Amino acid sequence: MSNIRPITPLDRLARALPKVLFAAYLALFIAYLFMPLIIMSAATFNASKFPTVTPWLGTTLGWFRELWNDAAMWKALWLSLGIGLAVVAFALPVGTAAALFLTSLNARARGIFYAVMVSPLLTPGVAIGIATLILWRQAGVAGGTFLIVMAQATFITAYVMLMVVARLQRFDRTQEEAALGLGASKWMIFRRVLLPFLKPALIAAGFIAFLQSFENYNTTLFVRGTDTPLTVYIATKVRTGLTPAVNALALILIALTLVTALVLELNRRRKER
Repeated sequence: MSNIRPITPLDRLARALPKVLFAAYLALFIAYLFMPLIIMSAATFNASKFPTVTPWLGTTLGWFRELWNDAAMWKALWLSLGIGLAVVAFALPVGTAAALFLTSLNARARGIFYAVMVSPLLTPGVAIGIATLILWRQAGVAGGTFLIVMAQATFITAYVMLMVVARLQRFDRTQEEAALGLGASKWMIFRRVLLPFLKPALIAAGFIAFLQSFENYNTTLFVRGTDTPLTVYIATKVRTGLTPAVNALALILIALTLVTALVLELNRRRKER
């Protein structure tokens, strides 16, 4: 006689409950992430002069025209893009050099150097901005684009260093020894062996550095001088009168980001195949 108990509806419910709860959590998490972006994008097409979806005063594309005619916003955007590229150009080599130096130290010295390099990430952006302004004013340098790049690179370099260090921890050092045994110079090893291995981390670190620079506000505010990057321009518009033209710009940036991510993912899968 079989002792197997038949599966009851309660058993089925107990088995399905974790999947249902996980699906509900995932749906709430995705909604939490994307609902603000969806609402912000929808406000771009509302005829209201204030960025909102309620009340809906009619569908319009006029805010894209307003964006096109807003010369000040475009100037701020191009300035932010230039600053982001300059920060990447500074942070990538310095952060990579710091990562290589860090991984070559002994355990005690590595801990001290790591704490020094990571400390800007734990420092409030306001403090970094004020400290940078005071330091460079002693050298006669006033606020402006140069100080924005220097102030942002102070902490963004640490992001690059952390990402390169994480990649270096998976590097097989015997490849360097083999290359040395074959007569390669240290520069050739770096260029032919280490740099190709670090390429994915460097690309990712470059994107992170650019985005961190592009969205930075607290540090930038104190060192900008008379220059107005996009974040400062938008913050000023919030105080003086924000229009959905800002939403139109945000929608374009989101679309470009999604398209770029899709193209990169398709390219990655094509290479894997």
